Amino acid sequence: MELKKAIKKYVPMTETAFYILFSLHKPKHGYGIVKHVEEITHSRIVLGSGTVYGTLSKMQKDGLITVYADEERKTVYEITALGKEVLFAEMERVKEVYENILKFGGDFHDEKGV
Repeated sequence: MELKKAIKKYVPMTETAFYILFSLHKPKHGYGIVKHVEEITHSRIVLGSGTVYGTLSKMQKDGLITVYADEERKTVYEITALGKEVLFAEMERVKEVYENILKFGGDFHDEKGV
């Protein structure tokens, strides 16, 4: 899939998709992804295996990830160059949202009296 198409399809990203892709800074198997996401979100997000493997399958089909290795009954996934570009585009989008919250979010606090 070409970059422009992939960005249009994935950005904005669901939080689940973001954290799955984000966790592949090093190759991991599905359970490793689940544990990493749980750890970095302080258990706010606990991914089910159906969600993880469904998302991984879709991302693999679209070329965002690839199978790095098949180890004894564990498939290890790795982010591709396309996946990194899509992830970077999403991180830039989230960064803009965050910067706008910092810049203009106080307006809403003032309305609530907080």
